[in-house]
Amino acid sequence: MRAKVAILKTKPETVLEDHARLAEMAGMRAALAPGKTTILKDNISWHFPYLSANTTPWQLEGAIQALRGAGHDDLVAVHNNTVVTDPDRGQKFNKLEPLYRRYGVVERYNCKPNDLKWVVYRPKAKLRVLPRIFPEGIEVPEFFFGKNIVHLPTVKCHIYTTTTGAMKNAFGGLLHTKRHYTHSWIHETLVDLLAIQKEIHTGLFAFMDGTICGNGPGPRTMFPVEKDYILASADQVAIDAVAAKMMGFDPLSIGYIRMAHDAGLGCGDTREIEVVGEDVSRVNFHFRVGDNLASHVGDLCWFGPLKWAQKLFFRTPLVYAFVFGSFFYHDFLWWPLKGKRRQQAFAEGSKWAKLFASYPG
Repeated sequence: MRAKVAILKTKPETVLEDHARLAEMAGMRAALAPGKTTILKDNISWHFPYLSANTTPWQLEGAIQALRGAGHDDLVAVHNNTVVTDPDRGQKFNKLEPLYRRYGVVERYNCKPNDLKWVVYRPKAKLRVLPRIFPEGIEVPEFFFGKNIVHLPTVKCHIYTTTTGAMKNAFGGLLHTKRHYTHSWIHETLVDLLAIQKEIHTGLFAFMDGTICGNGPGPRTMFPVEKDYILASADQVAIDAVAAKMMGFDPLSIGYIRMAHDAGLGCGDTREIEVVGEDVSRVNFHFRVGDNLASHVGDLCWFGPLKWAQKLFFRTPLVYAFVFGSFFYHDFLWWPLKGKRRQQAFAEGSKWAKLFASYPG
């Protein structure tokens, strides 16, 4: 079956209804198994409410309404944390928590010891790097088995993977807190995770928000850009490929998209993808990734001349120095000195920032 990606131009007045249309156009009913629990995997790249970095409240609400309208009543949100992200603060600051409460969506945490249980999984597929990185066994949340999953990424750049979307959204949810071991092989890791998802889930789908996109050194320190698009697909590779092309990148030049395409895990060649809804064949945002302090450290330690010492840096107590450095840089330098002012300047003329302000929280 040919890969399909649905795209709509939207506006604040119709964005919720447009998500329902988008789901039908993208074939959500056929993609998700009926009668199964459906996991909502939002994307909180930063707990601060920095527009373009995180799942938007209208994206979440539109997805919930579309799923409930299609008969998927058993919805569970699963949250994770990163070295710079507190999931509880993220849900509150980004105005997602009130929506979970309003719609009766249960919230679970794969980062809290007494919530989701982690079990060793032995994939049937031949994986590229994870068995070598985790020779003791690949651990995944036991709760994920036999359930649908819906990813809620945004259209944005990433300092290590060029773009980040549906495939990258599994990185936080499916790998435990030692996922930083994989950064030197991040593209291969994302392909391995997609292979695992296809084995353990009863259905995969993604709603991607492009109402506010992120240009620059993402997934946090970006320039918010208003573009008014929403995307959806059952093919995680295809939606990432189409979004990458819209941003101005060649999808097949991006490692994780090319490798997933070659492995038959989805379609990364936009010439072979059926795009329904909006004609985006001439769309080019001319985005550029750029660099920040985190990317310079990563270039040295994960991909550059100090790669040989990464076990010393990241598998010993020295890792806490890097964790503190990332936390301090993002929360206490970049956010107060650049992020707040950049967001305020963007919000002054943004209809989507006005919609964000209207949500409770």
